[in-house]
Amino acid sequence: MTHQPKIVAPVSRHLSVADLDRSIAFYRDVLGFQTRERAVESGPARIEFVIGESASDSTGQPRPRGAAILFFETDDVARMRDAVLAHGGTPSELEKVNWIKMRVFQIRDPDGHTLWFGQSFQEAGRLKDPLRQLQQLLPELPLADVAAGVAYYQKVLGFRINYAQEGLGVMDRDDVTLLLITRSDQHRGIGSCGAYVRDADALYAELVARGADVQGAPVSHPWGLRDFRVLDLEGNRITFAQPFE
Repeated sequence: MTHQPKIVAPVSRHLSVADLDRSIAFYRDVLGFQTRERAVESGPARIEFVIGESASDSTGQPRPRGAAILFFETDDVARMRDAVLAHGGTPSELEKVNWIKMRVFQIRDPDGHTLWFGQSFQEAGRLKDPLRQLQQLLPELPLADVAAGVAYYQKVLGFRINYAQEGLGVMDRDDVTLLLITRSDQHRGIGSCGAYVRDADALYAELVARGADVQGAPVSHPWGLRDFRVLDLEGNRITFAQPFE
C-alpha cells in the first residue's frame, strides 16, 4: 500500500474567506482535508472558515483576508507536495531551510492565505518515535508584581495571555510559552531564558519600537548564533537568538 502523507502537528485557526464552497473545495480536493460543516480537518489540524473581510488572529486583532500564514508539519513532505501537484495544486519547489532544519514547500489558497508544509531533516524518524518524552520547556521568571509583568509582556514584548490569575501568568508568543510567577523564598533573584527566532534583526527593531529594555543590537557569534538580550521590568533576561550557517 502506498504511504499517504499526513499532517502530524496540531494546528487550529480561523481563516477569513470570500466564498465558503470554494475554500472547502480547495482544502478538500487539492490538499486532502476532510470537511466538517464550515471547517476542514486533516489529522490534528483544523481550520474554521469565517465569511467576510477579516478574522481574528491569535492576539484577538483583526486579520485581513489573505494575510494569514499557516504551517503544517508532515511526516513526508515530498509525497505531500506530489499529492498536491497531482490534485491540481501549484506548490512551490521543495526547499531546504537550514535554520529551522526542515524541507518545506508553499502554496496559496484561493483567498491568498499562505500555507507552508514542512518536515524536519535534523533527526531522521523523529516524528515516528512514540517513546520521545520531552516536548517543550516552560521557563519560570519570578516577579514581585505578576500582574504588571503580564501587562508588560503583552504590550511591550508582544506576547499574548494564555492564562492569568493572581501570582501566575502563562504567556505565549508564536511557538514559545513562558511562565511569570511570584517571587518568593523559593524563587528569588532574577531569571533568564532563551528562544530561537526567525529574524533577530526584525525582532530587535520591533522591540526597540515598543520601548523594550534592549541590551544592545544583535551580534553574530562564531558558534552560529546571532542574538540580543532584553530585560523585563524587573530585570529577568531573555536572549533571542537566530541560528545561521
